[in-house]
Amino acid sequence: MGSIRKNRQIVIDSQALATLSFAQEGIFKPVDKLMNEEEAIEVDNSRCYKGKPFPFPFILAPSGRKNEETISSIKKGEIIDIVVGGIKRGEIEAEGFFKIDRKKRIEQIFGNYDTQNEATKDFLRRLGQYSIYGKYHVDYDGIKNVKKEIKNAIKSSGAKSVAAIMMDARPFHRAHERLLRITLERSDLVIVFLSKHHRITNKINYDVKHEILKYAIDNYLPKNRVLVVPFESTYLFAGFNDAILDCICANNFGCNKFIIGNNHTGIGLYYDKNEIKSILSKYESLDIDIEVISRFVYCKDCRTLVNSSTCPHGPHRHIKYNSKALRRFFRVGILPPAVLMRTDISSKFLSACMPNRFENINALYDDIFPNNGLLENHSEEEFYLNLMKLHQTTSLT
Repeated sequence: MGSIRKNRQIVIDSQALATLSFAQEGIFKPVDKLMNEEEAIEVDNSRCYKGKPFPFPFILAPSGRKNEETISSIKKGEIIDIVVGGIKRGEIEAEGFFKIDRKKRIEQIFGNYDTQNEATKDFLRRLGQYSIYGKYHVDYDGIKNVKKEIKNAIKSSGAKSVAAIMMDARPFHRAHERLLRITLERSDLVIVFLSKHHRITNKINYDVKHEILKYAIDNYLPKNRVLVVPFESTYLFAGFNDAILDCICANNFGCNKFIIGNNHTGIGLYYDKNEIKSILSKYESLDIDIEVISRFVYCKDCRTLVNSSTCPHGPHRHIKYNSKALRRFFRVGILPPAVLMRTDISSKFLSACMPNRFENINALYDDIFPNNGLLENHSEEEFYLNLMKLHQTTSLT
Protein backbone atom coordinates (compact mmCIF):
# COMPACT_ATOMS: atom_id res chain seq x y z
CA MET A 1 0.00 0.00 0.00
CA GLY A 2 1.37 3.39 -0.95
CA SER A 3 1.88 6.01 1.76
CA ILE A 4 -0.47 8.97 2.01
CA ARG A 5 1.34 12.03 0.75
CA LYS A 6 1.38 14.95 3.16
CA ASN A 7 0.89 18.52 2.08
CA ARG A 8 3.77 20.91 2.32
CA GLN A 9 3.35 23.67 4.88
CA ILE A 10 4.08 27.24 5.81
CA VAL A 11 4.46 28.27 9.44
CA ILE A 12 2.91 31.50 10.71
CA ASP A 13 2.15 32.99 14.13
CA SER A 14 -1.11 33.83 15.91
CA GLN A 15 -1.09 37.42 14.59
CA ALA A 16 -1.01 36.26 10.98
CA LEU A 17 -3.70 33.67 11.73
CA ALA A 18 -6.01 36.32 13.21
CA THR A 19 -5.30 38.64 10.27
CA LEU A 20 -6.29 35.91 7.79
CA SER A 21 -9.46 35.36 9.81
CA PHE A 22 -10.46 39.04 9.47
CA ALA A 23 -10.71 38.61 5.70
CA GLN A 24 -12.23 35.12 5.87
CA GLU A 25 -15.08 36.34 8.11
CA GLY A 26 -15.84 39.33 5.85
CA ILE A 27 -14.47 41.98 8.23
CA PHE A 28 -12.09 43.28 5.52
CA LYS A 29 -14.81 43.04 2.86
CA PRO A 30 -14.54 43.08 -0.13
CA VAL A 31 -11.10 41.56 0.52
CA ASP A 32 -11.68 37.83 0.95
CA LYS A 33 -8.49 36.25 -0.39
CA LEU A 34 -4.77 36.83 -0.66
CA MET A 35 -4.01 39.20 -3.52
CA ASN A 36 -1.86 38.38 -6.53
CA GLU A 37 0.84 40.74 -7.78
CA GLU A 38 -1.40 42.57 -10.22
CA GLU A 39 -4.08 43.15 -7.57
CA ALA A 40 -1.46 44.24 -5.04
CA ILE A 41 -0.08 46.86 -7.42
CA GLU A 42 -3.57 48.14 -8.21
CA VAL A 43 -4.47 48.50 -4.50
CA ASP A 44 -1.17 50.20 -3.77
CA ASN A 45 -1.89 52.77 -6.49
CA SER A 46 -5.61 53.30 -5.93
CA ARG A 47 -6.09 52.46 -2.24
CA CYS A 48 -9.18 50.57 -3.38
CA TYR A 49 -10.12 46.95 -4.02
CA LYS A 50 -13.15 46.07 -6.16
CA GLY A 51 -14.28 49.68 -5.91
CA LYS A 52 -14.16 49.77 -2.11
CA PRO A 53 -11.54 51.51 0.07
CA PHE A 54 -8.64 49.43 1.32
CA PRO A 55 -5.37 51.12 2.35
CA PHE A 56 -2.77 48.57 1.20
CA PRO A 57 -2.41 45.15 -0.44
CA PHE A 58 -3.60 42.13 1.55
CA ILE A 59 -0.77 39.64 1.24
CA LEU A 60 0.94 36.88 3.20
CA ALA A 61 4.74 36.82 3.07
CA PRO A 62 5.99 34.95 6.15
CA SER A 63 9.69 34.99 6.99
CA GLY A 64 11.88 31.94 7.48
CA ARG A 65 14.06 29.89 5.15
CA LYS A 66 11.68 26.91 4.95
CA ASN A 67 8.66 29.16 4.34
CA GLU A 68 10.44 30.94 1.50
CA GLU A 69 11.65 27.67 -0.03
CA THR A 70 8.09 26.32 0.02
CA ILE A 71 6.44 29.45 -1.36
CA SER A 72 9.00 29.99 -4.12
CA SER A 73 8.49 26.45 -5.43
CA ILE A 74 4.71 26.02 -5.25
CA LYS A 75 2.68 24.69 -8.14
CA LYS A 76 -0.69 26.14 -9.12
CA GLY A 77 -3.49 24.26 -7.38
CA GLU A 78 -1.18 22.83 -4.72
CA ILE A 79 -2.68 22.65 -1.24
CA ILE A 80 -0.39 24.20 1.35
CA ASP A 81 -1.05 23.60 5.06
CA ILE A 82 -1.06 26.60 7.40
CA VAL A 83 0.66 25.69 10.67
CA VAL A 84 0.66 27.70 13.91
CA GLY A 85 2.56 26.48 16.96
CA GLY A 86 3.05 23.05 15.44
CA ILE A 87 -0.69 22.59 14.77
CA LYS A 88 -2.41 22.73 11.38
CA ARG A 89 -4.85 25.64 11.42
CA GLY A 90 -5.85 25.90 7.76
CA GLU A 91 -5.01 25.47 4.09
CA ILE A 92 -4.22 27.62 1.06
CA GLU A 93 -5.15 26.55 -2.44
CA ALA A 94 -2.11 28.15 -4.01
CA GLU A 95 -2.50 30.01 -7.28
CA GLY A 96 1.04 31.38 -7.35
CA PHE A 97 3.58 33.60 -5.64
CA PHE A 98 5.54 36.77 -6.28
CA LYS A 99 8.53 38.53 -4.79
CA ILE A 100 7.78 41.59 -2.70
CA ASP A 101 9.68 44.78 -2.01
CA ARG A 102 10.14 44.59 1.77
CA LYS A 103 10.98 48.27 2.13
CA LYS A 104 7.90 49.28 0.17
CA ARG A 105 5.73 46.96 2.26
CA ILE A 106 6.93 48.65 5.43
CA GLU A 107 6.14 52.05 3.92
CA GLN A 108 2.65 50.86 2.96
CA ILE A 109 1.91 49.88 6.56
CA PHE A 110 3.77 52.56 8.54
CA GLY A 111 4.02 55.45 6.08
CA ASN A 112 7.81 55.52 6.36
CA TYR A 113 10.83 53.27 6.71
CA ASP A 114 12.01 53.96 10.24
CA THR A 115 14.02 50.90 11.24
CA GLN A 116 14.51 52.31 14.75
CA ASN A 117 10.79 52.02 15.45
CA GLU A 118 10.03 48.90 17.53
CA ALA A 119 6.86 48.07 15.58
CA THR A 120 8.78 48.40 12.30
CA LYS A 121 11.59 46.18 13.55
CA ASP A 122 9.07 43.55 14.68
CA PHE A 123 7.34 43.67 11.31
CA LEU A 124 10.63 43.30 9.43
CA ARG A 125 11.50 40.20 11.47
CA ARG A 126 8.28 38.51 10.41
CA LEU A 127 8.29 39.68 6.77
CA GLY A 128 9.70 37.35 4.11
CA GLN A 129 10.58 37.91 0.45
CA TYR A 130 7.81 35.95 -1.24
CA SER A 131 4.06 36.34 -1.03
CA ILE A 132 1.75 33.39 -1.64
CA TYR A 133 -1.74 34.00 -3.01
CA GLY A 134 -4.95 32.09 -3.52
CA LYS A 135 -8.09 31.12 -1.65
CA TYR A 136 -7.64 29.85 1.86
CA HIS A 137 -9.44 28.65 4.96
CA VAL A 138 -8.29 28.96 8.59
CA ASP A 139 -9.69 27.58 11.83
CA TYR A 140 -9.95 30.53 14.18
CA ASP A 141 -13.08 31.28 16.17
CA GLY A 142 -12.12 34.66 17.68
CA ILE A 143 -13.35 36.94 14.88
CA LYS A 144 -16.31 34.69 14.10
CA ASN A 145 -17.54 34.77 17.72
CA VAL A 146 -17.28 38.57 17.95
CA LYS A 147 -19.27 38.96 14.73
CA LYS A 148 -21.98 36.66 16.10
CA GLU A 149 -22.08 38.46 19.47
CA ILE A 150 -22.50 41.88 17.85
CA LYS A 151 -25.19 40.58 15.48
CA ASN A 152 -27.15 39.10 18.40
CA ALA A 153 -26.82 42.32 20.44
CA ILE A 154 -28.13 44.46 17.58
CA LYS A 155 -31.01 42.07 16.94
CA SER A 156 -32.06 41.70 20.59
CA SER A 157 -31.85 45.46 21.30
CA GLY A 158 -33.51 46.53 18.06
CA ALA A 159 -30.84 49.21 17.75
CA LYS A 160 -30.92 51.36 14.63
CA SER A 161 -27.92 53.55 15.44
CA VAL A 162 -24.92 51.41 16.36
CA ALA A 163 -21.70 53.25 17.22
CA ALA A 164 -18.22 51.77 17.35
CA ILE A 165 -15.40 52.96 19.61
CA MET A 166 -11.93 51.47 19.44
CA MET A 167 -10.38 51.56 22.90
CA ASP A 168 -7.23 50.37 24.60
CA ALA A 169 -8.43 51.36 28.10
CA ARG A 170 -4.97 51.04 29.59
CA PRO A 171 -6.16 52.50 31.90
CA PHE A 172 -9.87 53.41 31.69
CA HIS A 173 -10.02 57.07 32.80
CA ARG A 174 -12.68 59.76 33.12
CA ALA A 175 -12.25 61.03 29.55
CA HIS A 176 -13.07 57.53 28.28
CA GLU A 177 -16.19 57.57 30.43
CA ARG A 178 -17.25 60.98 29.09
CA LEU A 179 -16.73 59.77 25.51
CA LEU A 180 -18.98 56.77 26.17
CA ARG A 181 -21.67 58.97 27.71
CA ILE A 182 -21.72 61.37 24.76
CA THR A 183 -21.83 58.48 22.30
CA LEU A 184 -24.73 56.89 24.20
CA GLU A 185 -26.66 60.16 23.94
CA ARG A 186 -26.45 59.90 20.14
CA SER A 187 -26.72 56.13 19.62
CA ASP A 188 -28.96 53.22 20.54
CA LEU A 189 -26.07 50.83 21.09
CA VAL A 190 -22.32 51.32 21.58
CA ILE A 191 -19.85 48.61 20.67
CA VAL A 192 -16.52 49.03 22.46
CA PHE A 193 -13.80 47.19 20.55
CA LEU A 194 -11.23 46.57 23.28
CA SER A 195 -7.72 46.09 21.92
CA LYS A 196 -6.36 42.59 22.35
CA HIS A 197 -2.65 42.63 21.59
CA HIS A 198 -0.85 39.45 20.59
CA ARG A 199 2.48 40.68 21.93
CA ILE A 200 2.28 41.19 25.67
CA THR A 201 4.55 44.14 26.44
CA ASN A 202 3.09 44.98 29.85
CA LYS A 203 1.49 43.33 32.87
CA ILE A 204 -2.02 44.42 31.94
CA ASN A 205 -3.40 41.75 29.64
CA TYR A 206 -6.73 41.73 27.85
CA ASP A 207 -8.63 39.87 30.60
CA VAL A 208 -7.66 42.46 33.21
CA LYS A 209 -8.61 45.38 30.95
CA HIS A 210 -11.92 43.71 30.12
CA GLU A 211 -12.75 43.05 33.78
CA ILE A 212 -12.07 46.66 34.79
CA LEU A 213 -13.93 48.13 31.81
CA LYS A 214 -16.93 45.88 32.45
CA TYR A 215 -16.93 46.95 36.10
CA ALA A 216 -17.02 50.62 35.05
CA ILE A 217 -19.84 50.04 32.56
CA ASP A 218 -21.90 47.91 34.96
CA ASN A 219 -21.66 50.51 37.72
CA TYR A 220 -21.70 53.86 35.95
CA LEU A 221 -23.35 53.41 32.53
CA PRO A 222 -26.52 51.81 31.08
CA LYS A 223 -24.91 48.39 30.70
CA ASN A 224 -27.66 47.03 28.43
CA ARG A 225 -26.61 49.57 25.78
CA VAL A 226 -22.85 48.99 25.82
CA LEU A 227 -21.20 45.83 24.50
CA VAL A 228 -17.49 45.17 25.01
CA VAL A 229 -15.84 42.79 22.55
CA PRO A 230 -12.19 41.87 21.93
CA PHE A 231 -10.50 43.44 18.92
CA GLU A 232 -7.54 41.49 17.59
CA SER A 233 -4.93 44.24 17.23
CA THR A 234 -2.53 42.52 14.83
CA TYR A 235 0.48 43.90 12.95
CA LEU A 236 -1.72 45.39 10.20
CA PHE A 237 -3.12 47.85 12.76
CA ALA A 238 0.32 49.02 13.92
CA GLY A 239 0.77 51.67 11.24
CA PHE A 240 -0.70 55.00 10.26
CA ASN A 241 -3.60 53.37 8.38
CA ASP A 242 -5.09 51.86 11.52
CA ALA A 243 -7.93 54.41 11.69
CA ILE A 244 -8.99 53.50 8.13
CA LEU A 245 -8.84 49.78 8.89
CA ASP A 246 -10.81 50.40 12.10
CA CYS A 247 -13.58 52.07 10.05
CA ILE A 248 -13.69 49.21 7.56
CA CYS A 249 -13.83 46.64 10.34
CA ALA A 250 -16.47 48.49 12.38
CA ASN A 251 -18.67 48.78 9.29
CA ASN A 252 -18.35 45.09 8.43
CA PHE A 253 -19.03 44.10 12.03
CA GLY A 254 -22.42 45.80 11.67
CA CYS A 255 -21.86 49.33 13.03
CA ASN A 256 -23.12 52.38 11.15
CA LYS A 257 -21.22 55.02 13.13
CA PHE A 258 -17.54 55.28 14.04
CA ILE A 259 -16.33 57.54 16.86
CA ILE A 260 -12.68 58.57 17.01
CA GLY A 261 -10.71 61.17 18.95
CA ASN A 262 -8.91 63.94 17.10
CA ASN A 263 -5.72 63.01 19.00
CA HIS A 264 -5.72 59.51 17.51
CA THR A 265 -2.30 58.73 16.05
CA GLY A 266 -2.23 58.91 12.29
CA ILE A 267 -5.60 60.60 11.82
CA GLY A 268 -3.81 63.61 10.25
CA LEU A 269 -6.16 66.56 10.80
CA TYR A 270 -5.84 69.43 8.34
CA TYR A 271 -7.84 72.41 7.04
CA ASP A 272 -9.44 72.41 3.60
CA LYS A 273 -11.20 75.70 2.81
CA ASN A 274 -11.83 76.33 6.52
CA GLU A 275 -13.25 72.83 6.97
CA ILE A 276 -11.47 70.39 9.29
CA LYS A 277 -10.66 67.15 7.52
CA SER A 278 -8.54 64.09 8.23
CA ILE A 279 -7.01 61.13 6.46
CA LEU A 280 -10.45 59.51 6.77
CA SER A 281 -11.87 62.21 4.46
CA LYS A 282 -10.15 60.45 1.58
CA TYR A 283 -12.39 57.45 2.22
CA GLU A 284 -15.78 59.13 2.17
CA SER A 285 -17.20 56.19 0.24
CA LEU A 286 -17.03 54.08 3.40
CA ASP A 287 -20.56 53.04 4.37
CA ILE A 288 -20.25 54.39 7.90
CA ASP A 289 -20.67 57.81 9.51
CA ILE A 290 -17.37 59.01 10.98
CA GLU A 291 -17.39 61.47 13.87
CA VAL A 292 -14.13 62.98 15.09
CA ILE A 293 -14.38 64.09 18.73
CA SER A 294 -12.15 66.77 20.25
CA ARG A 295 -10.14 65.63 23.25
CA PHE A 296 -11.50 66.01 26.77
CA VAL A 297 -9.63 67.88 29.50
CA TYR A 298 -10.34 69.07 33.02
CA CYS A 299 -10.39 72.87 33.10
CA LYS A 300 -9.30 74.44 36.40
CA ASP A 301 -11.42 77.52 35.69
CA CYS A 302 -14.54 75.71 34.48
CA ARG A 303 -14.01 73.20 37.32
CA THR A 304 -15.28 70.33 35.27
CA LEU A 305 -14.36 67.98 32.46
CA VAL A 306 -14.81 69.82 29.14
CA ASN A 307 -14.29 69.45 25.43
CA SER A 308 -11.06 71.26 24.55
CA SER A 309 -12.66 72.81 21.45
CA THR A 310 -15.43 74.51 23.45
CA CYS A 311 -13.52 75.63 26.54
CA PRO A 312 -12.74 79.39 26.48
CA HIS A 313 -9.65 79.01 28.66
CA GLY A 314 -6.22 78.23 27.32
CA PRO A 315 -4.44 74.87 27.46
CA HIS A 316 -2.32 76.16 30.37
CA ARG A 317 -5.48 75.85 32.51
CA HIS A 318 -6.16 72.27 31.45
CA ILE A 319 -5.44 68.96 33.15
CA LYS A 320 -4.95 66.37 30.40
CA TYR A 321 -6.00 62.73 30.28
CA ASN A 322 -2.90 61.03 28.95
CA SER A 323 -2.90 57.23 29.19
CA LYS A 324 0.88 56.94 28.90
CA ALA A 325 1.35 59.43 31.76
CA LEU A 326 -1.20 57.59 33.90
CA ARG A 327 0.64 54.31 33.35
CA ARG A 328 3.74 55.95 34.82
CA PHE A 329 1.83 56.48 38.06
CA PHE A 330 0.90 52.81 38.23
CA ARG A 331 4.38 51.68 37.23
CA VAL A 332 5.80 53.20 40.39
CA GLY A 333 2.83 52.23 42.55
CA ILE A 334 1.07 55.60 42.87
CA LEU A 335 -2.70 56.08 42.66
CA PRO A 336 -3.53 58.91 40.23
CA PRO A 337 -5.73 61.78 41.51
CA ALA A 338 -9.47 61.21 41.50
CA VAL A 339 -9.89 63.98 38.92
CA LEU A 340 -8.16 61.67 36.41
CA MET A 341 -9.66 58.30 37.36
CA ARG A 342 -12.40 57.04 39.63
CA THR A 343 -10.77 55.78 42.82
CA ASP A 344 -12.36 52.33 42.68
CA ILE A 345 -11.17 51.85 39.10
CA SER A 346 -7.64 53.08 39.79
CA SER A 347 -7.50 50.77 42.82
CA LYS A 348 -8.39 47.80 40.65
CA PHE A 349 -5.83 48.83 38.06
CA LEU A 350 -3.00 49.29 40.55
CA SER A 351 -3.81 45.95 42.19
CA ALA A 352 -3.48 44.31 38.78
CA CYS A 353 -0.23 46.16 38.00
CA MET A 354 1.40 45.25 41.31
CA PRO A 355 -0.12 42.00 42.60
CA ASN A 356 1.02 40.89 46.07
CA ARG A 357 2.90 44.12 46.51
CA PHE A 358 2.77 44.06 50.32
CA GLU A 359 4.19 41.28 52.43
CA ASN A 360 1.30 41.30 54.91
CA ILE A 361 -1.55 43.41 53.62
CA ASN A 362 -3.89 42.50 56.50
CA ALA A 363 -1.43 43.66 59.18
CA LEU A 364 -0.73 46.88 57.27
CA TYR A 365 -4.45 47.51 56.89
CA ASP A 366 -5.12 47.04 60.61
CA ASP A 367 -2.16 49.24 61.54
CA ILE A 368 -3.65 52.20 59.69
CA PHE A 369 -7.41 51.90 59.35
CA PRO A 370 -10.16 51.55 61.99
CA ASN A 371 -11.57 48.06 62.47
CA ASN A 372 -14.10 46.10 64.52
CA GLY A 373 -11.46 44.68 66.80
CA LEU A 374 -11.53 41.40 64.89
CA LEU A 375 -9.02 39.89 62.53
CA GLU A 376 -10.27 40.31 58.98
CA ASN A 377 -8.97 39.62 55.48
CA HIS A 378 -8.46 42.65 53.26
CA SER A 379 -7.52 42.90 49.60
CA GLU A 380 -4.96 45.27 48.14
CA GLU A 381 -7.80 46.88 46.20
CA GLU A 382 -9.65 47.57 49.47
CA PHE A 383 -6.45 48.98 50.98
CA TYR A 384 -5.98 51.41 48.08
CA LEU A 385 -9.60 52.57 48.26
CA ASN A 386 -9.34 53.44 51.95
CA LEU A 387 -5.91 54.98 51.46
CA MET A 388 -7.39 57.34 48.87
CA LYS A 389 -10.08 58.34 51.40
CA LEU A 390 -7.33 59.30 53.82
CA HIS A 391 -5.72 61.44 51.12
CA GLN A 392 -9.02 63.27 50.76
CA THR A 393 -9.42 63.96 54.50
CA THR A 394 -9.50 67.73 55.04
CA SER A 395 -9.92 68.31 58.80
CA LEU A 396 -6.15 68.27 59.45
CA THR A 397 -5.01 69.91 56.21
